[in-house]
Amino acid sequence: MIKVQADPSLFKKYEAPEALDYEEWLKQKNTKPNIWTKLLSLKPIEQEADMIIPHAYDGIHELDNPVPRWFNVLFYGSVIFAVGYIYYYHFADGPRQDQEYETEMVKATEDKRLFLAKAGEKFDENSIKVDATLVANGKAVFLANCVACHGEKGQGIVGPNLADEYWLHGGSVNDVFKTVKYGVPAKGMASWEKNLSAKNIAEVVNFIESLKGTNPANAKAPQGEKYVAKETDTVKNENTPKG
Repeated sequence: MIKVQADPSLFKKYEAPEALDYEEWLKQKNTKPNIWTKLLSLKPIEQEADMIIPHAYDGIHELDNPVPRWFNVLFYGSVIFAVGYIYYYHFADGPRQDQEYETEMVKATEDKRLFLAKAGEKFDENSIKVDATLVANGKAVFLANCVACHGEKGQGIVGPNLADEYWLHGGSVNDVFKTVKYGVPAKGMASWEKNLSAKNIAEVVNFIESLKGTNPANAKAPQGEKYVAKETDTVKNENTPKG
């Protein structure tokens, strides 16, 4: 204890640094670059005189400001990405656009097959029923696939007249479904089983049922045997002439 008191260096008086006025403190603070200043590559106002480009237009001067750092990072990053992209897709194993297209088409075909298989669970030649709610969609299917042979109104062209009471392969809704689904190759009627879903076939069959008795102009002469429809085997059509 006596030794500590004998050493005067342990008890030096604290001397505070000279205080800065506000303007000097603010100047020092503003000269310290922050993150925002670094990203934008901003320079202090005091240095603008050194950055003036030696030409003017109508008294307006330009500053030779450096390119912002964020722009350089973005630019060089894009260059690096482009080099990697070109290497991967043109020199390595990356799929090209045509290969991606083929892959997507295979996937779409498989998705369509699964969808048609799922939709086909509800309709077949044994379970098909007359349903007036399917007629509108059936008309769209008919116009897209059947008019070349049967005409827009089912009057018959190459194929038979679908608007009369005579049928070559049965006129019930079940018979028509079977004819559309499996076709009649011997008579030139193609099978639509692979091109249309079971639901689409059910829709077009119901539209065909709605054509019975519409008597379109220039109808083809009757072919086959007359079919007498049952009450549950007809679809009401607003265009059917009333007696």
